[in-house]
Amino acid sequence: MDIEMKTVRKLRVHWPISAEIFTRLAKGETEAFQDDQGLAALLQALAASPELGDFGNYRHVFESGVGFEGFTVSEGANPTLGQVGQRSISTTLAFTTYFDAALEDAAVDRIIRRVVEIHPWEVPVIELSGPLSVSCTASAAAYDNQAAS
Repeated sequence: MDIEMKTVRKLRVHWPISAEIFTRLAKGETEAFQDDQGLAALLQALAASPELGDFGNYRHVFESGVGFEGFTVSEGANPTLGQVGQRSISTTLAFTTYFDAALEDAAVDRIIRRVVEIHPWEVPVIELSGPLSVSCTASAAAYDNQAAS
């Protein structure tokens, strides 16, 4: 079977979460996505952008992982967490999705601006990749199971 590849760009947003939500997500409690007001707003904003996470038969595709982010607040900052000169560690969710590499810059800008508007941090960590390739076909096993049905 040939594997079809699609040229996309990756959008990754680092989002602070409470220790409770971190623990629940680490345990696999997916309801925590909706129970955390900030994460629910992030998912809602991204779901409102149909160009994100489009994998043909699958829409709103994303990956996430919990972890930590560290930083030291500098003079002049207005931090949500921590104090000037203090090293802080934040429990964080890294949310990753993809969009077609041909998406117009104005549309990408609208998506990024929306995330910045709802993000609780003074300086959100948002990663935007250049073009890369991802697979967009079903696995051979899925085809085998479909053929056997």
